[in-house]
Amino acid sequence: MRRVGREARPFLRARTGVVLRLAGWSLLEFAQTFLGGFGVARALDDGFLAGRPPTGLLWLAVAAVAVLPSVPAARGVFGRLADLVEPLRDGLVRRAVSRALSGAFDRSGDVSTRSLSQVTHQSEIARDGWAGLVLTLRSFVFTAAGAVTGLLALSPALLLIVLPPLVLGSALFLGTLPPMAARQRDYLAADEAYAAHAGLLAASVRDIAAAGAAERTVAESRTLAEAQLAASRSLARWSGVRVLALAVCGRFPPLLLLLGAPWLLRNGLTPGALVGALTYLTQALAPAVQALMTMLGTVGGRLVVVLDRFTDAPPPPAEDPPSRDAAPPSRGTPVAELHEVSFAYGPGAHPVLDRLSLTIGAGEHLAVVGPSGSGKSTLAAVLAGTERPTGGAVRWRGRPVRPADATSVRVLLPQHAYVFSGSLRDNLRYLRPDARDREIAAMADALGLDALLSRLGSLDAAVAPDRLSQGERQLVALGRAYLAAPPLLILDEATSRLDPAAETRAELAFGALPGALVVVAHRLSSARRAGRILVMDGPRTQCGTPDELLRSCALYRDLAGLWEPEEAGQPERTGESGERDEAGEPGEPGGAVGIGHGKGRGIRSTPPPSPV
Repeated sequence: MRRVGREARPFLRARTGVVLRLAGWSLLEFAQTFLGGFGVARALDDGFLAGRPPTGLLWLAVAAVAVLPSVPAARGVFGRLADLVEPLRDGLVRRAVSRALSGAFDRSGDVSTRSLSQVTHQSEIARDGWAGLVLTLRSFVFTAAGAVTGLLALSPALLLIVLPPLVLGSALFLGTLPPMAARQRDYLAADEAYAAHAGLLAASVRDIAAAGAAERTVAESRTLAEAQLAASRSLARWSGVRVLALAVCGRFPPLLLLLGAPWLLRNGLTPGALVGALTYLTQALAPAVQALMTMLGTVGGRLVVVLDRFTDAPPPPAEDPPSRDAAPPSRGTPVAELHEVSFAYGPGAHPVLDRLSLTIGAGEHLAVVGPSGSGKSTLAAVLAGTERPTGGAVRWRGRPVRPADATSVRVLLPQHAYVFSGSLRDNLRYLRPDARDREIAAMADALGLDALLSRLGSLDAAVAPDRLSQGERQLVALGRAYLAAPPLLILDEATSRLDPAAETRAELAFGALPGALVVVAHRLSSARRAGRILVMDGPRTQCGTPDELLRSCALYRDLAGLWEPEEAGQPERTGESGERDEAGEPGEPGGAVGIGHGKGRGIRSTPPPSPV
């Protein structure tokens, strides 16, 4: 309640005007309740029992006319209710989605089913519960105020009989709220556990059938279902106690009033006042109390528990963030290592990587080549930590891969470069916001961004992504990676839209940096610049220097043969901005024949990884 209360106070303060307008429409309900019982009492005492039927009919007409404003009042109430209810639901959904995204980044894609339940189920529970609670609480406050005011106007002695059972029933009811809230929380926790199990089960049906684990799965499902059933039964038992509290509040006051009627009449209470008091109790106060307690006992308790699920602290990340005081890796520690790494797109799929071991040292230049669909982009994604291997281990600088270390260890540039609307300076400093102008100038000179700078005018010129060619976008992405100078840079065909001269300049510039460079190559010249080459043909791999592979690897010789047209003096045609036109696309007639483009070989192609 404390957590929910802290969150509720600023929410309600921001909507004070809505609450006041809601109360203004509810004043009509106060007047209706007051005039209903008071009109009946006056109709009897001043009219029919006094021998003046017209006066009695007039007072009954007053009580009847008081009902007429209920239609516009209801319309006004529901109009203001939407302004109070919908923002709550929207805020809860935003909070759940933000928590899910934060958890996905902290736990490398492990999005909690708790957040899914909150977005799809619990936010709607909170919305409906809040709407019902506001309506019921508003009705009770103004109906009870009208009834109590009417009882005081008829005779203060009536409160001596009406208030004790109301107070006793309310105390009994309030005593049931904490245990009922605890049972409701247990029920929601069991519901979330079953939802998580059902989601995992739906995604693993093939594995369960293949492993023969159906009986074990059924047993686990039965255990979770029984836990949810036990929680619901415990909640139902406490609901029985609530029924007793409702009886004390709603049934006892009219009964006691009838039992005390002789004493009240002997002490000056008129017959009309007695009938008016019964009208207040049976037609207004008792139904309002019963509705409020029913709402608080069912929807109210569930609402508090659900809101508490949104306001409690988020679960801790699966791994602790790296300490700033952690000891740096020792000299000679590889930048990245793959140890017996396997990867497959699904339990029944053929492995794309099969027990691959690879070590990449600081300052090393490694090229990755292979036919289209051979797993080059998958290797880049696993090496960068954006895909989890299905077997083996990946290490960065001697430690297991952790998402929290990603931005300080590696940069992955895919083929499709990410450029956003903004200044050129902001695009280039995307990975290193503190980069100075002289560092940007040195980078532009090293990578050949001078032509782009001249065309745009300055670093502060606005960049419209759709106004840049594919080659210019790749140059911008290369520039931000150069400024970041990560220990590990992975270029997954990130220079495919540059002409050979621009590609050579970029790779030589990156090779001069102290970090390791991994290039998914699509030209022989790019592969020959590397110190080592990894040749991939699905799960079959071979690694060595260019000369070693020409002697020992038939696939590399075949790929080198495909590359020969470019090397033999058939350069790609480029547009004014360095982007290849259609005639120069790899694999097309008239262009250089490259590697890693298109689909083929019947092997699932890997989608481009997200830009970093």
